[in-house]
Amino acid sequence: MTAQPHDFVSRETPLPEKNLRAIRAALVVPQDREAFDAGLKAVLDEVRVNLDLGALNAFVHRWWISACDSVRDPQGRRQMHERAEHVLAGEPRSEGKPWREILAARGIDV
Repeated sequence: MTAQPHDFVSRETPLPEKNLRAIRAALVVPQDREAFDAGLKAVLDEVRVNLDLGALNAFVHRWWISACDSVRDPQGRRQMHERAEHVLAGEPRSEGKPWREILAARGIDV
């Protein structure tokens, strides 16, 4: 089983459309938008060189999942980036449940 958008987005929350403009608009955390913009530039360069849209399709899909998460839990996205900044700064991190355990409890096979 793989993670599907309906696994983590409530039915009451409208999902962003699966296109670049809608995905970027749904990204509420500045770090997400910055990473999206940088990644889009890189993937478009790759498409120009290889003339293969597969990389762009994969990029859209990966970022659409992040956009769905951003719509569902914007505060969670902010906290995730905060924790990442602390870890990158070498600060001690609090131990929580491993992400594999959390996903398994949700019935998502990784």
